[in-house]
Amino acid sequence: MAEILSERIRTGVLKAGDRMPTQESLAEQFGVERGAIRQALTHLEEAGLLEGRTRGAPARIAELSSGAGPAAEEPQQTIAGLGPRIMEAFEAPHVRIDAICLTAETLNLALAEPLQLIRAGRVTPATVKVRLLLPARDLDLAFPRPAESSGDERRVHEHWLSLRNTQGAVLRHSLRALRSTRSIDVEVTLKALPFTPPVKLYLLNGSEALFAFYTVKRREEQIDDTSVEIYDALGSDSMLFPFGRGGEKRDEAFVTQAQAWFDGMWGTIATEINLAP
Repeated sequence: MAEILSERIRTGVLKAGDRMPTQESLAEQFGVERGAIRQALTHLEEAGLLEGRTRGAPARIAELSSGAGPAAEEPQQTIAGLGPRIMEAFEAPHVRIDAICLTAETLNLALAEPLQLIRAGRVTPATVKVRLLLPARDLDLAFPRPAESSGDERRVHEHWLSLRNTQGAVLRHSLRALRSTRSIDVEVTLKALPFTPPVKLYLLNGSEALFAFYTVKRREEQIDDTSVEIYDALGSDSMLFPFGRGGEKRDEAFVTQAQAWFDGMWGTIATEINLAP
């Protein structure tokens, strides 16, 4: 939810200076409790996208700083930093994205704008090739998991698996649809990892690596209308560190090693993925 609201702010659907919709209207729109809305608004405020939030009035949309675009080299929260980087990657004639993450939810949100521009004919890459590594379905995940030993373990796992399968299927379908809409050569491949990734990584066009740690916290999650205490990491909150070729030697070395790390897992321990329920 925070990712969706962030995308609306970044693309101007929610304009700087305007008031956010009320918590009541957002709860009705997303079909969630107000507690989930308050949590999402806190994430947006921490990311610098909201300002002036008080108990009596909705926050205002903050002005986006000039350093928030694709050219910024400072670390940013993934919720704010990934979209512009993905958009810039799609301006190349041959787009290649390799990623490792827990569910692909944030990646799907970052892809929304470039896919829309492709469908409108404003961005026209010749090829789009995406490889995605996700945890295997039967894995005993390090996170998310119940915060206390309880019978919720299976339910928490199935909740994560449903999200992984849904987001993976959306990613594959939305990208493959470009073949018919714009006759683009599209290749999308997903594989499963035998471990819980402690980090998330996006490799863009072989020239940039975006790296973030998953920071595990205790939080509440609504599962089947029940509030469950879990240990989890919100990928949208992760601080995204950009490394690019053409800069310092250290950055170039990081991109090279990150690509080798990804390729090594892809060609050895990663296996065919099953996105069935």
